[in-house]
Amino acid sequence: MALILLFSRKGTAEDPAKGIIGAIVDHTSRIGKEEKVAMEMAIDDFRLYSNGSLRLHIENSQREPIQAALAAMDLINKHQVQTIIGPRTWEEASLVAEVGSQAHVPILSCASATPQWASERWPFLIQASPNQQAEIEAVTAIIRSWGWHRVAIIYEDIDSVASEVIPHFTYALQDIGAEISRLVALPPFASSLSKELTSLKKEQCRVFVVHSSLSFATHMFQQANQMGMIEKGYVWITMDTITSLAHSLNASTISTMQGVVGVKSYFNETEPKFQDFYVRFRKKFSLEHPEEENHELGIFAVQAYDAIWTVAQALVGNNLGGQHILEQISLTSFHGLTGLVEFTGRRIAPLRRFQIVNMIGRSYRELGFWTSESGFTDTMDEKLDYNPSMRTLGQVFWPGGPWSIPTGWTLPSSYKTLKIGVPIGSVFKFFVNPMYDSENNLSFSGLTIKIFEAVLEYLPYYLPHQFIPFNGSYDALVLQLVHPEKFDAVVGDVAITAERNRHAEFTYPYTESRLVMIVPVQTRNRAWLFIKPFTKSMWALTTIINIYNGFVIWLIERNHCSDLKGSVSNQIGVLLWLAFTTLFSLQGN
Repeated sequence: MALILLFSRKGTAEDPAKGIIGAIVDHTSRIGKEEKVAMEMAIDDFRLYSNGSLRLHIENSQREPIQAALAAMDLINKHQVQTIIGPRTWEEASLVAEVGSQAHVPILSCASATPQWASERWPFLIQASPNQQAEIEAVTAIIRSWGWHRVAIIYEDIDSVASEVIPHFTYALQDIGAEISRLVALPPFASSLSKELTSLKKEQCRVFVVHSSLSFATHMFQQANQMGMIEKGYVWITMDTITSLAHSLNASTISTMQGVVGVKSYFNETEPKFQDFYVRFRKKFSLEHPEEENHELGIFAVQAYDAIWTVAQALVGNNLGGQHILEQISLTSFHGLTGLVEFTGRRIAPLRRFQIVNMIGRSYRELGFWTSESGFTDTMDEKLDYNPSMRTLGQVFWPGGPWSIPTGWTLPSSYKTLKIGVPIGSVFKFFVNPMYDSENNLSFSGLTIKIFEAVLEYLPYYLPHQFIPFNGSYDALVLQLVHPEKFDAVVGDVAITAERNRHAEFTYPYTESRLVMIVPVQTRNRAWLFIKPFTKSMWALTTIINIYNGFVIWLIERNHCSDLKGSVSNQIGVLLWLAFTTLFSLQGN
């Protein structure tokens, strides 16, 4: 569906020296509240820094895409803004990008899940928040550290996550030998949440990755806690959209998330510039939002602060149009609160550093860090060798307690027991040995049984099975696999033959077959059969070596033996004779 809009840009050139910035945030969300305060502080700080004339107009999107588009139109037509810092969701940002591109107003999108093709469709769109590729790598690194191989992903059913995040997750998990066992897409405030969680509880997988807004995650964890899914054996991993707002959660909400591990965007909180901003932010935020219990700030506030400075530097003293402003923003490079702020191809440089946090008690504990260069570390020292294991970060408080590492799977409430056929008529008891106890209960031992049980121990999930004895020929045993109601698999010393291979699939053989077939070969030139063991190249090399050996003997002995002297033809004949005799000479005493 195309969005066709008409714009009136009256008064745009009224005061070209003034920089007018527009912003669209969700005033009802914690992210929007932090962004608004941070943006207003950034405007005030930049005015003091440059004595530039800047104005900021902030509109409320209410997290509605149409409302965001209308807000963009109002900023452009009524306030003549020269650029807009866009909303957090891609559904909103895409409509704002359409508005901005038609009006030639640069749009700084704050949505993380921005498609690669977006900058081609909307030439005035700039990606101002890092993409989630590195964040996904951090999550998969956690999964690999603990040896989990199956993951269920729970996410809000919005297009940006389904099209951008999930495919990256699929490829990243494949690289570490894991897979997505189930995708649970839920619309915001879904009434089917309880039903979906009940369905997940019945399955084997116990590793859940949650990608959603904070409000959705809060509601989901409350429901999961009531259903006994924040208990021993479960693993919950939250993405940055949730974890970076953990500072805003009250004790009641934290109590429903005990043992949750999360990935959180990292920024240096020890620098004097941030410390000054932090003190002023807390004071201003507490005055404007007394309803909030916690006045801490997160990555979204500092990103909004840096976004204002990015735009402000491009606007001050700029009398040209939107295309020139767009180019100036793309050339931005400065050290902000988030670190080095610079763009590559209208996309901000990706974030490569994350904190790993663990929900425990009334708050959360910072376990350590993950970077794409060093892996898991206790500090942010970039000179460390790469460490792929999260286990070095110390004790993790898992759901239900820290005493044991979750296996990542459990026995499902409903499952099918595999029927394993075992031959009991084997002559070689070393391979399969049926045994009866005093109560006439049958059990099996032997090499093939031990190998089968050893393989089960390496599986990342539980494989329910039952050994069923079969008293008959091996051919008849294999034929039972054609009928699934009889046997699902066979364990035993079953040799692989062409006929049996037609009815069943065999594992790679782990013992040699004792059957050997000798077939006579007919040939016309039997006299030359002796040359068959060697190739022509090998025979030529053997001849050259023997001639060389004969030459060496002749060269050494010719001055001491009269038989090695004479005419040239005589000496050549002797040399060849020496070469021939070395084939049959015996070495030794």
